[in-house]
Amino acid sequence: MAVDKRRPGGHRQGRTDDGAGMDHSTETTGTVPARKGIADQAWLLMTLPGLFWAGNAIVGRAVAGDVPPVALAFWRWVGAVLIVLPFAWRHLRADIRPMLKAWPIMLALSALGITAFNTLLYIAAQTTSALNIVMLQSSMPVLVVGATFLLFREAVTGRQALGIAVSLAGALILVSHGDPASLARLELNRGDIWLLVAIVSYALYTALLRRRPAVHGLSLVAATFALGAAMLLPFYLWESLSGRPLPLTSTSALAIAYVAVFPSILAYLSFNRAVALLGANTAGLAVHLVPVFGTILAVLLLGETPQLHHGLGIGLIAVGIGLAARRAGKGA
Repeated sequence: MAVDKRRPGGHRQGRTDDGAGMDHSTETTGTVPARKGIADQAWLLMTLPGLFWAGNAIVGRAVAGDVPPVALAFWRWVGAVLIVLPFAWRHLRADIRPMLKAWPIMLALSALGITAFNTLLYIAAQTTSALNIVMLQSSMPVLVVGATFLLFREAVTGRQALGIAVSLAGALILVSHGDPASLARLELNRGDIWLLVAIVSYALYTALLRRRPAVHGLSLVAATFALGAAMLLPFYLWESLSGRPLPLTSTSALAIAYVAVFPSILAYLSFNRAVALLGANTAGLAVHLVPVFGTILAVLLLGETPQLHHGLGIGLIAVGIGLAARRAGKGA
């Protein structure tokens, strides 16, 4: 088991991991170690969550009338635990003690990033539009910066602030289809309030990842997924007994299968690792890739015609992430 040490800058150093069997020693402040493999490719690790989260938003909205939101969240995490457990078991045996010792942060990460965020997002999808979901999620990187400052007094660097601003501008161009005035015409409803609470919870989860115990990535996701599902169980039973049981259909099965594998296991392993490599403030910009992939999927799968605002928005997001990631990569 790795031992955390304090350095002059007040940051913690411990064992970080790739979730695939390799351990890496790195600070949790955004200093990227020598590139050794896929698990050290920060750009890739930021890209995958954006892709899978775009699909999660689409699936959540598509099945909103057929699959109850708490049931979708509960069985998502149960499925994810069952899939990841055979791969995580040998690591769990070694990591159970440090995770038990760090039980407060494990409960906090599970409650914020597993139980609350996705459940509230699915509840919001019942009554709000896909556009509102994407637009409001674009605020998350700003909230991550606020969370890291409030919790740890971590100030954002000038280059990070510029990168976040440029990336946010690109995201807003995409979600507004090149008409920023349309954002002023959006109407917020009850679902949007649920979504804002969800976004705040995930911003706190992202900031608190620096306090995670020094365990293997598979151990962390298996434990937090299981704890998150356990916390959801009473709410799932209440939803089912209140007249909204999960329908056993091909639609519900396919939806649960997708959200259990891609936006759960693969996205969380990638995102947790990206936070370890780049720091919370930079890794949080992965959220701005959601409208990018939503746009690409619409062009490829729905036959939409690429427009000027698509290229402008995607370009600004790439530049913004590049600015913030470059700063983190230099460890400045």
